[in-house]
Amino acid sequence: MKIFFNNSCSICRSEINIYKKQGLKQLEWIDITNNKDAEIDTKKTNKDLLRRLHVKSEDKIYSGAEAFIVLWNRMPKFKLLAKILSTPVIFHIFSLMYEIVAFILYLKNRNQLRN
Repeated sequence: MKIFFNNSCSICRSEINIYKKQGLKQLEWIDITNNKDAEIDTKKTNKDLLRRLHVKSEDKIYSGAEAFIVLWNRMPKFKLLAKILSTPVIFHIFSLMYEIVAFILYLKNRNQLRN
């Protein structure tokens, strides 16, 4: 499974570092910062990649809150969180909250975009 994240964002990097400490070998961490290969692999633009977390699992791309659920389901310490946040009503709230935070981070980091 590949996780596409913005290593240039201090908040994003801090969170991903928590997940990296889990030491799961089947996870590949890919920094999207000026990474043309990430754009090709995900079929997403640099702007799309900067806007949300993306996970590629079994040739399917997951974005945003759904990407977190897929990631957390692979991590023993986060499986309960994934189960709770993936319940229908709670997932909608989680997804909305994620989009708000992700948009704020996007605005903070949009200067990374290539023209």
